[in-house]
Amino acid sequence: MSQMRWFVFLPPFLILLTGCIYSFVDADSFLAQMKFLNQWILERFGWLYSVSTFVFLLICIAVYASPLAKVKIGGKMAQPLLTRWRWFSITLTTTVATGILFWASAEPLSHLHHPPASLGIEANTPEAAQFAMSTMFMHWTFTPYAVYTLAGLMFAITYYNLKQPFSIGAMLFPLLGKRANSFGKVVDAICLYSLAAGMAASLGAGILMIGGGLESLFGVEKDPLLLALVTLAIVACFIISAASGLMKGIRILASWNIRIFIAFCIFLFVFGPTTSMLKLGSEGLLEYGSHFVQRSLYNLEIKETTWLNDWTVFYWANWLAWTPITALFLGRLAYGYTVRDYIHFNLLFPSLFGCIWMTVFSGTAIHLDMAANGTPLYDTYSQQGAENVMYAIFEYLPLAALMSIIYLLISFLSYVTAADSNTSAMSGISASGISPESPEPAFPIKLIWGIIIGVIAWVMVTFAGIDGIRMSSNLGGFPALFLVIVVAIGMVRLIFRKEDFL
Repeated sequence: MSQMRWFVFLPPFLILLTGCIYSFVDADSFLAQMKFLNQWILERFGWLYSVSTFVFLLICIAVYASPLAKVKIGGKMAQPLLTRWRWFSITLTTTVATGILFWASAEPLSHLHHPPASLGIEANTPEAAQFAMSTMFMHWTFTPYAVYTLAGLMFAITYYNLKQPFSIGAMLFPLLGKRANSFGKVVDAICLYSLAAGMAASLGAGILMIGGGLESLFGVEKDPLLLALVTLAIVACFIISAASGLMKGIRILASWNIRIFIAFCIFLFVFGPTTSMLKLGSEGLLEYGSHFVQRSLYNLEIKETTWLNDWTVFYWANWLAWTPITALFLGRLAYGYTVRDYIHFNLLFPSLFGCIWMTVFSGTAIHLDMAANGTPLYDTYSQQGAENVMYAIFEYLPLAALMSIIYLLISFLSYVTAADSNTSAMSGISASGISPESPEPAFPIKLIWGIIIGVIAWVMVTFAGIDGIRMSSNLGGFPALFLVIVVAIGMVRLIFRKEDFL
Protein backbone atom coordinates (compact mmCIF):
# COMPACT_ATOMS: atom_id res chain seq x y z
CA MET A 1 0.00 0.00 0.00
CA SER A 2 3.05 2.26 0.10
CA GLN A 3 2.49 2.64 -3.66
CA MET A 4 -0.95 4.26 -3.15
CA ARG A 5 -1.50 7.88 -4.26
CA TRP A 6 -3.77 8.77 -1.37
CA PHE A 7 -4.76 12.21 -2.69
CA VAL A 8 -6.07 10.55 -5.84
CA PHE A 9 -7.66 7.54 -4.14
CA LEU A 10 -9.34 8.98 -1.06
CA PRO A 11 -11.71 11.67 -2.48
CA PRO A 12 -13.64 9.37 -4.87
CA PHE A 13 -13.50 6.53 -2.34
CA LEU A 14 -15.02 8.67 0.44
CA ILE A 15 -17.73 10.07 -1.86
CA LEU A 16 -18.70 6.59 -3.00
CA LEU A 17 -18.57 5.19 0.54
CA THR A 18 -20.79 8.01 1.79
CA GLY A 19 -23.32 7.26 -0.95
CA CYS A 20 -23.40 3.56 -0.06
CA ILE A 21 -23.91 4.26 3.65
CA TYR A 22 -26.59 6.83 2.88
CA SER A 23 -28.47 4.34 0.70
CA PHE A 24 -28.45 1.72 3.46
CA VAL A 25 -29.58 4.15 6.15
CA ASP A 26 -32.31 5.91 4.14
CA ALA A 27 -32.80 4.39 0.69
CA ASP A 28 -35.83 6.54 -0.24
CA SER A 29 -34.09 9.81 0.59
CA PHE A 30 -30.92 8.67 -1.20
CA LEU A 31 -32.82 7.88 -4.39
CA ALA A 32 -34.75 11.15 -4.21
CA GLN A 33 -31.50 13.13 -3.99
CA MET A 34 -29.96 11.11 -6.82
CA LYS A 35 -32.99 11.71 -9.04
CA PHE A 36 -32.96 15.45 -8.33
CA LEU A 37 -29.27 15.80 -9.17
CA ASN A 38 -29.63 13.58 -12.22
CA GLN A 39 -32.57 15.60 -13.52
CA TRP A 40 -30.74 18.87 -12.95
CA ILE A 41 -27.78 17.69 -15.02
CA LEU A 42 -29.94 16.41 -17.87
CA GLU A 43 -32.12 19.51 -18.11
CA ARG A 44 -29.19 21.90 -18.25
CA PHE A 45 -26.49 19.93 -20.03
CA GLY A 46 -28.26 17.38 -22.24
CA TRP A 47 -27.56 19.56 -25.28
CA LEU A 48 -23.85 19.73 -24.40
CA TYR A 49 -23.54 15.93 -24.31
CA SER A 50 -25.05 15.65 -27.79
CA VAL A 51 -23.14 18.49 -29.45
CA SER A 52 -19.83 17.49 -27.85
CA THR A 53 -19.96 13.83 -28.89
CA PHE A 54 -20.79 14.87 -32.45
CA VAL A 55 -17.78 17.22 -32.49
CA PHE A 56 -15.55 14.47 -31.07
CA LEU A 57 -16.39 12.30 -34.09
CA LEU A 58 -15.59 15.16 -36.48
CA ILE A 59 -12.22 15.67 -34.77
CA CYS A 60 -11.39 11.96 -35.15
CA ILE A 61 -12.13 12.26 -38.87
CA ALA A 62 -9.93 15.36 -39.08
CA VAL A 63 -7.06 13.54 -37.33
CA TYR A 64 -7.40 10.61 -39.76
CA ALA A 65 -7.04 12.97 -42.73
CA SER A 66 -4.20 15.05 -41.25
CA PRO A 67 -0.40 14.51 -41.23
CA LEU A 68 -0.77 13.54 -37.54
CA ALA A 69 -2.20 10.20 -38.74
CA LYS A 70 1.26 9.08 -39.90
CA VAL A 71 2.89 9.50 -36.48
CA LYS A 72 4.00 6.23 -34.88
CA ILE A 73 2.99 5.88 -31.25
CA GLY A 74 6.13 5.33 -29.17
CA GLY A 75 8.47 6.70 -31.83
CA LYS A 76 9.82 5.44 -35.14
CA MET A 77 11.62 2.46 -33.57
CA ALA A 78 8.70 1.26 -31.43
CA GLN A 79 7.61 -2.35 -31.95
CA PRO A 80 3.97 -3.40 -31.31
CA LEU A 81 3.06 -5.02 -28.01
CA LEU A 82 0.23 -7.00 -29.61
CA THR A 83 -0.65 -8.49 -32.98
CA ARG A 84 -3.45 -6.74 -34.85
CA TRP A 85 -5.91 -9.53 -34.09
CA ARG A 86 -5.17 -9.50 -30.36
CA TRP A 87 -5.31 -5.71 -30.36
CA PHE A 88 -8.73 -5.75 -31.99
CA SER A 89 -10.05 -8.51 -29.71
CA ILE A 90 -8.99 -6.69 -26.54
CA THR A 91 -10.26 -3.32 -27.78
CA LEU A 92 -13.66 -4.69 -28.76
CA THR A 93 -14.36 -6.89 -25.76
CA THR A 94 -13.16 -4.40 -23.16
CA THR A 95 -15.33 -1.60 -24.53
CA VAL A 96 -18.66 -3.21 -25.43
CA ALA A 97 -18.77 -5.19 -22.17
CA THR A 98 -22.28 -6.39 -21.39
CA GLY A 99 -23.79 -3.40 -23.19
CA ILE A 100 -24.53 -4.96 -26.56
CA LEU A 101 -25.66 -8.18 -24.89
CA PHE A 102 -28.05 -6.37 -22.56
CA TRP A 103 -29.49 -3.75 -24.88
CA ALA A 104 -29.19 -5.06 -28.47
CA SER A 105 -32.42 -7.08 -28.25
CA ALA A 106 -34.28 -5.05 -25.62
CA GLU A 107 -33.73 -1.40 -26.58
CA PRO A 108 -35.18 -1.58 -30.13
CA LEU A 109 -38.46 -2.89 -28.69
CA SER A 110 -38.88 0.33 -26.73
CA HIS A 111 -38.21 2.45 -29.82
CA LEU A 112 -40.54 0.26 -31.90
CA HIS A 113 -43.45 0.79 -29.52
CA HIS A 114 -42.62 4.30 -28.28
CA PRO A 115 -41.04 6.38 -31.05
CA PRO A 116 -40.85 10.13 -30.30
CA ALA A 117 -44.16 11.79 -31.16
CA SER A 118 -42.43 14.72 -32.89
CA LEU A 119 -41.31 12.38 -35.69
CA GLY A 120 -44.91 11.56 -36.59
CA ILE A 121 -44.23 7.82 -36.62
CA GLU A 122 -46.97 5.40 -35.61
CA ALA A 123 -45.89 2.77 -33.10
CA ASN A 124 -45.31 -0.85 -34.19
CA THR A 125 -45.20 -0.06 -37.91
CA PRO A 126 -42.48 -0.56 -40.56
CA GLU A 127 -41.56 3.11 -40.14
CA ALA A 128 -41.15 2.58 -36.39
CA ALA A 129 -38.99 -0.47 -37.09
CA GLN A 130 -36.70 1.61 -39.32
CA PHE A 131 -36.43 4.25 -36.60
CA ALA A 132 -35.63 1.61 -34.00
CA MET A 133 -32.85 0.12 -36.12
CA SER A 134 -31.34 3.51 -37.02
CA THR A 135 -31.36 4.46 -33.35
CA MET A 136 -29.43 1.32 -32.45
CA PHE A 137 -26.74 2.30 -34.97
CA MET A 138 -26.75 5.81 -33.54
CA HIS A 139 -26.27 4.65 -29.97
CA TRP A 140 -23.79 1.81 -30.50
CA THR A 141 -21.42 2.56 -33.37
CA PHE A 142 -19.44 5.55 -34.63
CA THR A 143 -20.32 8.34 -32.19
CA PRO A 144 -19.66 6.51 -28.91
CA TYR A 145 -16.51 4.86 -30.22
CA ALA A 146 -15.26 8.29 -31.30
CA VAL A 147 -15.41 9.39 -27.66
CA TYR A 148 -13.13 6.51 -26.60
CA THR A 149 -10.87 6.96 -29.62
CA LEU A 150 -10.26 10.66 -29.09
CA ALA A 151 -9.29 10.32 -25.43
CA GLY A 152 -7.33 7.09 -25.85
CA LEU A 153 -5.34 8.47 -28.77
CA MET A 154 -4.46 11.60 -26.82
CA PHE A 155 -3.20 9.52 -23.90
CA ALA A 156 -1.16 7.26 -26.19
CA ILE A 157 0.57 10.27 -27.77
CA THR A 158 1.23 12.12 -24.50
CA TYR A 159 2.38 9.01 -22.60
CA TYR A 160 4.56 7.34 -25.21
CA ASN A 161 5.66 10.19 -27.49
CA LEU A 162 5.62 13.22 -25.19
CA LYS A 163 6.89 11.21 -22.16
CA GLN A 164 4.21 12.40 -19.76
CA PRO A 165 3.36 10.46 -16.56
CA PHE A 166 0.78 7.66 -16.37
CA SER A 167 -2.04 10.04 -15.48
CA ILE A 168 -5.32 11.20 -16.95
CA GLY A 169 -4.05 14.72 -16.41
CA ALA A 170 -1.31 13.98 -18.94
CA MET A 171 -3.92 14.26 -21.69
CA LEU A 172 -4.11 18.00 -20.98
CA PHE A 173 -0.43 18.53 -21.88
CA PRO A 174 -0.92 19.65 -25.53
CA LEU A 175 -3.23 22.42 -24.32
CA LEU A 176 -1.76 23.39 -20.94
CA GLY A 177 1.89 22.39 -21.30
CA LYS A 178 3.75 21.73 -18.04
CA ARG A 179 0.85 23.22 -16.10
CA ALA A 180 -1.04 19.98 -16.84
CA ASN A 181 1.05 18.23 -14.18
CA SER A 182 -0.28 20.64 -11.56
CA PHE A 183 -3.82 19.51 -12.29
CA GLY A 184 -2.95 15.84 -12.68
CA LYS A 185 -3.91 14.60 -9.22
CA VAL A 186 -7.20 16.51 -9.17
CA VAL A 187 -8.15 15.27 -12.65
CA ASP A 188 -7.25 11.69 -11.74
CA ALA A 189 -9.37 11.82 -8.58
CA ILE A 190 -12.41 13.20 -10.41
CA CYS A 191 -12.10 10.63 -13.17
CA LEU A 192 -11.76 7.78 -10.71
CA TYR A 193 -15.18 8.76 -9.40
CA SER A 194 -16.55 8.94 -12.94
CA LEU A 195 -15.37 5.46 -13.83
CA ALA A 196 -16.44 3.94 -10.52
CA ALA A 197 -19.96 5.20 -11.22
CA GLY A 198 -19.82 4.09 -14.86
CA MET A 199 -18.43 0.66 -14.03
CA ALA A 200 -21.08 0.20 -11.36
CA ALA A 201 -23.75 1.00 -13.95
CA SER A 202 -22.33 -1.51 -16.41
CA LEU A 203 -21.83 -4.15 -13.75
CA GLY A 204 -25.40 -3.50 -12.62
CA ALA A 205 -26.63 -4.33 -16.11
CA GLY A 206 -24.53 -7.49 -16.06
CA ILE A 207 -25.88 -8.51 -12.66
CA LEU A 208 -29.47 -8.04 -13.82
CA MET A 209 -28.83 -9.99 -17.03
CA ILE A 210 -27.22 -12.94 -15.26
CA GLY A 211 -29.86 -12.86 -12.53
CA GLY A 212 -32.57 -12.85 -15.20
CA GLY A 213 -30.90 -15.82 -16.89
CA LEU A 214 -30.78 -17.84 -13.66
CA GLU A 215 -34.42 -16.99 -13.06
CA SER A 216 -35.47 -18.00 -16.59
CA LEU A 217 -33.41 -21.19 -16.74
CA PHE A 218 -33.59 -22.52 -13.20
CA GLY A 219 -36.51 -20.68 -11.59
CA VAL A 220 -34.26 -19.05 -8.99
CA GLU A 221 -35.89 -15.96 -7.51
CA LYS A 222 -34.03 -12.77 -8.43
CA ASP A 223 -33.82 -11.41 -4.88
CA PRO A 224 -31.08 -9.30 -3.21
CA LEU A 225 -29.23 -12.43 -2.05
CA LEU A 226 -29.02 -13.87 -5.57
CA LEU A 227 -27.88 -10.52 -6.94
CA ALA A 228 -25.23 -10.33 -4.21
CA LEU A 229 -23.92 -13.80 -5.09
CA VAL A 230 -23.78 -12.92 -8.80
CA THR A 231 -21.92 -9.71 -7.94
CA LEU A 232 -19.45 -11.60 -5.78
CA ALA A 233 -18.73 -14.13 -8.54
CA ILE A 234 -18.12 -11.45 -11.19
CA VAL A 235 -15.96 -9.30 -8.95
CA ALA A 236 -13.87 -12.27 -7.79
CA CYS A 237 -13.18 -13.32 -11.38
CA PHE A 238 -12.17 -9.92 -12.70
CA ILE A 239 -9.95 -9.24 -9.69
CA ILE A 240 -8.14 -12.55 -10.21
CA SER A 241 -7.76 -11.82 -13.92
CA ALA A 242 -6.60 -8.25 -13.31
CA ALA A 243 -3.96 -9.54 -10.89
CA SER A 244 -2.29 -11.47 -13.71
CA GLY A 245 -1.68 -8.34 -15.82
CA LEU A 246 -2.41 -7.24 -19.39
CA MET A 247 -0.44 -9.89 -21.26
CA LYS A 248 -2.00 -12.82 -19.42
CA GLY A 249 -5.52 -12.51 -17.99
CA ILE A 250 -7.00 -9.83 -20.23
CA ARG A 251 -5.42 -11.19 -23.42
CA ILE A 252 -6.74 -14.71 -22.77
CA LEU A 253 -10.20 -13.53 -21.74
CA ALA A 254 -10.52 -11.25 -24.76
CA SER A 255 -9.39 -13.97 -27.16
CA TRP A 256 -12.08 -16.38 -25.96
CA ASN A 257 -14.68 -13.66 -25.61
CA ILE A 258 -14.48 -12.42 -29.19
CA ARG A 259 -14.58 -15.95 -30.62
CA ILE A 260 -17.75 -16.71 -28.69
CA PHE A 261 -19.25 -13.37 -29.73
CA ILE A 262 -18.65 -14.15 -33.41
CA ALA A 263 -19.93 -17.73 -33.13
CA PHE A 264 -23.04 -16.57 -31.32
CA CYS A 265 -23.72 -13.90 -33.93
CA ILE A 266 -23.30 -16.43 -36.77
CA PHE A 267 -25.70 -18.86 -35.05
CA LEU A 268 -28.44 -16.23 -34.78
CA PHE A 269 -27.82 -15.05 -38.35
CA VAL A 270 -28.19 -18.59 -39.73
CA PHE A 271 -31.11 -19.80 -37.62
CA GLY A 272 -32.89 -16.49 -37.11
CA PRO A 273 -35.02 -14.48 -39.57
CA THR A 274 -32.07 -13.84 -41.89
CA THR A 275 -33.88 -12.12 -44.76
CA SER A 276 -35.86 -9.89 -42.45
CA MET A 277 -32.88 -8.86 -40.34
CA LEU A 278 -30.89 -7.93 -43.47
CA LYS A 279 -33.81 -5.86 -44.76
CA LEU A 280 -34.24 -4.10 -41.42
CA GLY A 281 -30.51 -3.54 -41.12
CA SER A 282 -30.11 -2.00 -44.58
CA GLU A 283 -33.18 0.23 -44.13
CA GLY A 284 -31.96 1.26 -40.68
CA LEU A 285 -28.50 2.12 -42.00
CA LEU A 286 -29.99 4.31 -44.73
CA GLU A 287 -32.12 6.17 -42.19
CA TYR A 288 -29.17 6.44 -39.81
CA GLY A 289 -27.04 8.04 -42.51
CA SER A 290 -29.72 10.40 -43.79
CA HIS A 291 -30.72 11.66 -40.32
CA PHE A 292 -27.33 11.45 -38.62
CA VAL A 293 -26.57 15.16 -38.33
CA GLN A 294 -30.05 16.17 -37.15
CA ARG A 295 -30.19 13.44 -34.52
CA SER A 296 -26.67 14.15 -33.35
CA LEU A 297 -27.68 17.67 -32.36
CA TYR A 298 -29.90 17.87 -29.30
CA ASN A 299 -33.54 18.73 -29.91
CA LEU A 300 -33.00 19.58 -33.58
CA GLU A 301 -35.20 16.81 -34.98
CA ILE A 302 -36.50 14.92 -31.92
CA LYS A 303 -38.25 17.49 -29.74
CA GLU A 304 -39.00 15.28 -26.72
CA THR A 305 -36.24 16.07 -24.24
CA THR A 306 -37.45 13.27 -21.94
CA TRP A 307 -36.87 10.68 -24.69
CA LEU A 308 -33.48 12.17 -25.55
CA ASN A 309 -32.36 12.23 -21.92
CA ASP A 310 -33.61 8.71 -21.20
CA TRP A 311 -31.87 7.22 -24.21
CA THR A 312 -29.34 9.19 -26.27
CA VAL A 313 -27.94 11.36 -23.50
CA PHE A 314 -27.97 8.37 -21.14
CA TYR A 315 -25.67 6.53 -23.54
CA TRP A 316 -23.35 9.47 -24.10
CA ALA A 317 -23.05 9.94 -20.33
CA ASN A 318 -22.37 6.24 -19.80
CA TRP A 319 -19.63 6.12 -22.44
CA LEU A 320 -18.11 9.33 -21.10
CA ALA A 321 -18.05 7.93 -17.56
CA TRP A 322 -15.86 5.09 -18.81
CA THR A 323 -13.78 7.25 -21.16
CA PRO A 324 -10.98 8.71 -18.98
CA ILE A 325 -9.88 5.39 -17.51
CA THR A 326 -10.55 3.44 -20.71
CA ALA A 327 -8.31 5.93 -22.50
CA LEU A 328 -5.40 4.90 -20.29
CA PHE A 329 -5.99 1.23 -21.03
CA LEU A 330 -6.60 1.58 -24.78
CA GLY A 331 -3.70 4.00 -25.12
CA ARG A 332 -1.32 1.44 -23.60
CA LEU A 333 -2.21 -1.09 -26.30
CA ALA A 334 -1.30 1.23 -29.18
CA TYR A 335 2.47 1.17 -28.74
CA GLY A 336 4.23 0.52 -32.05
CA TYR A 337 1.28 1.41 -34.30
CA THR A 338 0.47 4.64 -36.14
CA VAL A 339 -2.24 7.12 -35.26
CA ARG A 340 -4.18 6.00 -38.35
CA ASP A 341 -3.93 2.37 -37.18
CA TYR A 342 -5.30 3.49 -33.83
CA ILE A 343 -8.37 5.01 -35.45
CA HIS A 344 -8.91 1.84 -37.49
CA PHE A 345 -8.81 -0.48 -34.48
CA ASN A 346 -10.61 1.75 -31.98
CA LEU A 347 -13.19 3.53 -34.09
CA LEU A 348 -13.73 2.04 -37.55
CA PHE A 349 -13.55 -1.72 -36.94
CA PRO A 350 -15.49 -1.79 -33.62
CA SER A 351 -18.19 0.42 -35.17
CA LEU A 352 -18.55 -1.91 -38.16
CA PHE A 353 -18.79 -4.85 -35.76
CA GLY A 354 -21.51 -2.94 -33.90
CA CYS A 355 -23.45 -2.45 -37.15
CA ILE A 356 -23.34 -6.18 -37.84
CA TRP A 357 -24.30 -7.09 -34.27
CA MET A 358 -27.25 -4.70 -34.19
CA THR A 359 -28.45 -5.88 -37.60
CA VAL A 360 -28.54 -9.47 -36.33
CA PHE A 361 -29.76 -9.06 -32.76
CA SER A 362 -31.94 -5.94 -33.00
CA GLY A 363 -33.30 -7.07 -36.36
CA THR A 364 -34.26 -10.44 -34.89
CA ALA A 365 -36.02 -8.88 -31.91
CA ILE A 366 -38.01 -6.45 -34.06
CA HIS A 367 -39.02 -9.14 -36.57
CA LEU A 368 -40.16 -11.65 -33.96
CA ASP A 369 -42.16 -9.06 -32.03
CA MET A 370 -43.93 -7.73 -35.15
CA ALA A 371 -44.52 -11.14 -36.76
CA ALA A 372 -46.10 -12.81 -33.73
CA ASN A 373 -49.68 -12.57 -32.52
CA GLY A 374 -49.62 -9.75 -30.03
CA THR A 375 -46.29 -8.34 -28.88
CA PRO A 376 -44.62 -11.18 -26.92
CA LEU A 377 -41.11 -9.74 -26.73
CA TYR A 378 -42.27 -6.27 -25.83
CA ASP A 379 -44.49 -7.78 -23.13
CA THR A 380 -41.44 -9.56 -21.73
CA TYR A 381 -39.47 -6.31 -21.85
CA SER A 382 -42.14 -4.24 -20.10
CA GLN A 383 -43.26 -6.84 -17.56
CA GLN A 384 -40.14 -8.87 -16.75
CA GLY A 385 -37.36 -6.43 -17.61
CA ALA A 386 -34.81 -5.89 -20.37
CA GLU A 387 -32.60 -8.64 -18.97
CA ASN A 388 -35.12 -11.35 -19.94
CA VAL A 389 -35.72 -10.41 -23.60
CA MET A 390 -32.88 -12.43 -25.08
CA TYR A 391 -33.96 -15.55 -23.22
CA ALA A 392 -37.46 -15.09 -24.67
CA ILE A 393 -35.97 -14.85 -28.19
CA PHE A 394 -34.27 -18.22 -27.76
CA GLU A 395 -37.70 -19.85 -27.47
CA TYR A 396 -38.14 -19.17 -31.19
CA LEU A 397 -34.79 -20.76 -32.13
CA PRO A 398 -33.26 -24.26 -32.15
CA LEU A 399 -31.35 -25.47 -29.07
CA ALA A 400 -33.07 -22.90 -26.86
CA ALA A 401 -31.87 -24.29 -23.53
CA LEU A 402 -28.27 -24.70 -24.69
CA MET A 403 -28.14 -21.23 -26.25
CA SER A 404 -29.58 -19.69 -23.08
CA ILE A 405 -26.81 -21.27 -21.02
CA ILE A 406 -24.13 -20.11 -23.50
CA TYR A 407 -25.61 -16.62 -23.48
CA LEU A 408 -25.49 -16.62 -19.68
CA LEU A 409 -21.80 -17.57 -19.82
CA ILE A 410 -21.07 -14.90 -22.45
CA SER A 411 -22.71 -12.26 -20.26
CA PHE A 412 -20.51 -13.29 -17.36
CA LEU A 413 -17.33 -13.45 -19.41
CA SER A 414 -17.87 -10.17 -21.25
CA TYR A 415 -18.22 -8.09 -18.11
CA VAL A 416 -15.28 -9.81 -16.45
CA THR A 417 -13.16 -8.94 -19.51
CA ALA A 418 -14.16 -5.27 -19.50
CA ALA A 419 -13.95 -4.86 -15.74
CA ASP A 420 -10.53 -6.49 -15.73
CA SER A 421 -9.08 -3.81 -18.02
CA ASN A 422 -10.66 -0.89 -16.23
CA THR A 423 -9.78 -2.16 -12.77
CA SER A 424 -6.15 -2.33 -13.90
CA ALA A 425 -6.32 1.23 -15.24
CA MET A 426 -8.07 2.59 -12.13
CA SER A 427 -5.49 0.92 -9.94
CA GLY A 428 -2.72 2.30 -12.14
CA ILE A 429 -3.63 5.94 -11.59
CA SER A 430 -4.21 5.24 -7.87
CA ALA A 431 -0.58 4.09 -7.63
CA SER A 432 2.78 5.78 -8.00
CA GLY A 433 5.70 4.50 -10.04
CA ILE A 434 3.73 3.33 -13.10
CA SER A 435 5.75 3.53 -16.34
CA PRO A 436 6.09 1.68 -19.67
CA GLU A 437 8.80 -0.42 -18.02
CA SER A 438 6.72 -1.13 -14.87
CA PRO A 439 3.07 -0.98 -16.00
CA GLU A 440 1.26 -2.96 -13.28
CA PRO A 441 0.14 -1.62 -9.85
CA ALA A 442 0.19 -3.69 -6.67
CA PHE A 443 -2.53 -6.33 -6.22
CA PRO A 444 -4.06 -4.84 -3.00
CA ILE A 445 -4.98 -1.69 -4.92
CA LYS A 446 -6.78 -3.76 -7.58
CA LEU A 447 -8.55 -5.69 -4.83
CA ILE A 448 -9.82 -2.53 -3.14
CA TRP A 449 -11.24 -1.09 -6.37
CA GLY A 450 -12.88 -4.38 -7.31
CA ILE A 451 -14.69 -4.53 -3.97
CA ILE A 452 -15.78 -0.89 -4.19
CA ILE A 453 -17.27 -1.35 -7.66
CA GLY A 454 -19.08 -4.52 -6.64
CA VAL A 455 -20.68 -2.94 -3.58
CA ILE A 456 -21.86 0.14 -5.50
CA ALA A 457 -23.36 -1.97 -8.30
CA TRP A 458 -25.19 -4.25 -5.88
CA VAL A 459 -26.63 -1.28 -3.99
CA MET A 460 -27.87 0.32 -7.21
CA VAL A 461 -29.55 -2.76 -8.70
CA THR A 462 -31.03 -3.83 -5.35
CA PHE A 463 -32.53 -0.49 -4.37
CA ALA A 464 -33.03 1.28 -7.70
CA GLY A 465 -32.95 -1.32 -10.51
CA ILE A 466 -32.59 -0.03 -14.04
CA ASP A 467 -33.27 3.55 -12.93
CA GLY A 468 -30.30 3.33 -10.60
CA ILE A 469 -28.12 2.18 -13.48
CA ARG A 470 -29.19 5.15 -15.57
CA MET A 471 -28.61 7.65 -12.77
CA SER A 472 -25.19 6.24 -11.96
CA SER A 473 -24.19 6.55 -15.62
CA ASN A 474 -25.33 10.15 -15.92
CA LEU A 475 -23.66 11.25 -12.70
CA GLY A 476 -20.41 9.51 -13.63
CA GLY A 477 -20.34 10.97 -17.13
CA PHE A 478 -20.90 14.58 -16.09
CA PRO A 479 -17.37 15.49 -14.89
CA ALA A 480 -15.82 13.36 -17.63
CA LEU A 481 -17.68 15.40 -20.25
CA PHE A 482 -15.69 18.54 -19.46
CA LEU A 483 -12.39 16.68 -19.37
CA VAL A 484 -12.91 15.22 -22.84
CA ILE A 485 -13.93 18.65 -24.16
CA VAL A 486 -10.55 19.99 -23.00
CA VAL A 487 -8.82 16.95 -24.52
CA ALA A 488 -10.62 17.65 -27.82
CA ILE A 489 -9.33 21.22 -27.86
CA GLY A 490 -5.83 19.88 -27.24
CA MET A 491 -6.20 17.43 -30.12
CA VAL A 492 -7.17 20.25 -32.48
CA ARG A 493 -4.00 22.05 -31.40
CA LEU A 494 -1.98 18.91 -32.16
CA ILE A 495 -3.48 18.73 -35.65
CA PHE A 496 -2.48 22.28 -36.53
CA ARG A 497 0.77 22.52 -34.56
CA LYS A 498 2.12 18.97 -34.73
CA GLU A 499 5.70 20.18 -35.27
CA ASP A 500 5.67 21.93 -31.87
CA PHE A 501 5.14 18.64 -30.06
CA LEU A 502 6.24 15.69 -32.24
